[in-house]
Amino acid sequence: MASTGLEAEKTETMTVRETIRKTLREEMNRDEDVLLMGEDIATMGGVLDVTGDLHEQFGKDRVRDTPIGESGFVGAATGAAATGTRPVVELMFSDFIGVAMEQIMNQMAKMRYMFGGKTEMPVTVRTTEGGGMGAASQHSGTVHSWIAHFPGLMAVAPGTPAAAKGLLKSAIRSDDPVFFFENKMIYEQSGEVPTNEEFTIPLGEANVEREGSDVTVAATQRLVGESLSVADELEGDTDVEVIDLRSLYPLDTETIVESLDKTGRLVVADESPLSYGTHAEVMARAVENAFYSLDAPIQRVGVPDTHIPFSPPLEGEVLPDGDDVRDAIERIV
Repeated sequence: MASTGLEAEKTETMTVRETIRKTLREEMNRDEDVLLMGEDIATMGGVLDVTGDLHEQFGKDRVRDTPIGESGFVGAATGAAATGTRPVVELMFSDFIGVAMEQIMNQMAKMRYMFGGKTEMPVTVRTTEGGGMGAASQHSGTVHSWIAHFPGLMAVAPGTPAAAKGLLKSAIRSDDPVFFFENKMIYEQSGEVPTNEEFTIPLGEANVEREGSDVTVAATQRLVGESLSVADELEGDTDVEVIDLRSLYPLDTETIVESLDKTGRLVVADESPLSYGTHAEVMARAVENAFYSLDAPIQRVGVPDTHIPFSPPLEGEVLPDGDDVRDAIERIV
């Protein structure tokens, strides 16, 4: 099974927000072709304070505020990537991917293929996902399944600070387009992060965050931490193995299968609508590759097929949490 890689690394405790900012700084120092662009990322430091003071160090040519026009600056980043730079684009909320979908779907995703591999596309798109802030439907969606579904694009969604560093470095250094999905409710989550500036996590590699023998929970983003808390609460009664999927495309089928060979039971926890998405893909891989290891029906934890409400009580009812993970485990154990 994949490991964190932290065992032999010197680490420091950082939040997800601090980790992303520091990683961007390191990659911009490492490669002068890396530039940032997006709405309010320079003088304002990002609407959720992720880019912070980077513009003070690197200047307006490498940290660029853009107009409120996602199709325009995503298209500009696509052209910049095709002609030799490594743009890191920030889409303020993942719901706005729809505004730039023509540039993403027909240009960014297809250009390298249509030019027979002669044109590289080293663009990273950072964007926030998820509810929990009372920001209403147009600012609270989780849409990574769209991107993971489309050929030519990669999608990653870290659940820990260490994963955020390793995956973001790999994304920026990739010669293919990578979407980096940040759950906005875990920016203040702290964890151990390698200080090594060359620490990377290969795209397509999951991680077993907690080993167990009774049931596997394959989780993403915020639900990784929720699942780990549930696993601690159930210790002594049910031995829960928790996997941070980290990469949605490519997906690490091997780690999931190895876990199921041991536990025989699977819960898939992802803050996205339940139908036709991440849950379904993970379940399909499990059935195709580990059918005879399964001892119970696979369970899903996610968002009902609805938009995220503005009302805080209704939002709390719709969003999955640790109680939902616990209920799913208890249904099959």
